Amino acid sequence: MSRNDGETMKVMVVDDEEHIRLAVDRILSRQGCQVSKAANGQEALSILEQEPIEVVFLDLMMPGMDGMEVHKHIKDIDPSILVIIITGYATVETAIEAMKQGAYDFIPKPFEAEQLRIVASRALEKIDLTREAERLEEERRKTLFDLSTEKSRTRSIVEAMPNGVLVTNAKGQVVLMNQAARRHLELDDTCRIGGRVQEYIADDSLCQFVGRLAGQQAPQDLEPHEFEVSSDTFLLVRANPINGDDGSYLGSVIILVDISAIKKLDRLKSEFVAKVSHELRSPLSTIHEQMAMVIQDMLDHEQSDRDQRILSRMQERTKGLIALVEDLLDLSRLEAGAAYQDVQAINLDQVLSELVAFYDSQAKSKDQTLGLELPEEGLPEIQADPKAVESVFSNLVSNAIKYTQEGGSIRVEARSEDGQVKVLIEDNGFGIDQSSLERVFERFYRVKNEKTRFISGTGLGLPIVKGILDDLGGSITVDSQPGQGSVFTVSLPVSS
Repeated sequence: MSRNDGETMKVMVVDDEEHIRLAVDRILSRQGCQVSKAANGQEALSILEQEPIEVVFLDLMMPGMDGMEVHKHIKDIDPSILVIIITGYATVETAIEAMKQGAYDFIPKPFEAEQLRIVASRALEKIDLTREAERLEEERRKTLFDLSTEKSRTRSIVEAMPNGVLVTNAKGQVVLMNQAARRHLELDDTCRIGGRVQEYIADDSLCQFVGRLAGQQAPQDLEPHEFEVSSDTFLLVRANPINGDDGSYLGSVIILVDISAIKKLDRLKSEFVAKVSHELRSPLSTIHEQMAMVIQDMLDHEQSDRDQRILSRMQERTKGLIALVEDLLDLSRLEAGAAYQDVQAINLDQVLSELVAFYDSQAKSKDQTLGLELPEEGLPEIQADPKAVESVFSNLVSNAIKYTQEGGSIRVEARSEDGQVKVLIEDNGFGIDQSSLERVFERFYRVKNEKTRFISGTGLGLPIVKGILDDLGGSITVDSQPGQGSVFTVSLPVSS
């Protein structure tokens, strides 16, 4: 009688009648059991001290130590041992009493082989079920311990993080907040969790931002959000929804990063750039104007061409420095959020028409054609600062003229599409290679090759354009092929 794991059931028969012991041994051994035999109680207890026994067939009527006393000693040694009473007619009541005290079953004398096998099989099933239940209970305890350990480990990691961490449930209540979050939000250490996000964060736009996470059907990175806790504390917030396997919203995890030092550094840098630029602009403008006067005087007195070329080159370089100073000032104003705040309704048809007319003479000086295509019904109005819009398209058109060869063409096309005004500035000029396309909006980056290395510029025009469009809620893309030209596409939202 073997188990699934290949082990045999260990049985002991205790009876003063030898033929009973032999009968049990013969029947159960054929079933694969390992059978030990004892003629009395004392011998049985000695065997139990030396061998692991699972089932005992115990006769109650034995000389010396009777079966009831042996049964008591067996339970004291190992309560898990199953005791099956072998009883005759005269000991039925005693057998019932033994079962009340913990005996598993009984079998009457005389018994058939099949009866013995059935009782032994039931005992085997009982033992296996008990062990399986014990194994499952042990696994459950281990799982609970592992979960508890993992929970403790996770909490320790979260608490040790330098960034603030908040976790909310589906109702928007904060269920976890580490010390860094309390510090960043300037909350008291005794502040209890369980409230809604707005109870801890005094920023309406951020609370709305977190509230929108419930509408996300899958975890995804959302645009980071910045907000000011106090005059000296700025936080960058990143958040993601937590969704179940079925896509249901379970909550959100919010990461708070202290960017106060970065903000302070940016402010100092902007102040430095603005101060230096202001200090440079006046003397450079004066030098530029005086050079113009000297060159004009040399022309009037027919001075040497060589001297005129030298001074003209100096004047061109001075003009480039003045342009750099102006671009740096524009950038510092953009970073400070103080530029282009005069928002009003703009007729883009008029702005583009005047701009193209202004640059037409510059294009003709290079034998280029500069055209404008507007829809017959006109363009819808946009809400923006006129200076900002003019700066965007002035940069793009002047760039198109500079980076297009003599005899080339530049086309400006505007149309209304999907609630936006799209303006395309297309040229058939030198074009931009793929590696440079990824960097054209970086500050001070300029496309340099054999065709463009003589073109002067600051490398700040396109970064300024992108910064302005970001502030206006617009966007810009570029498509270009070397030797074939470029297309810059500006998108601006239509006034609602």
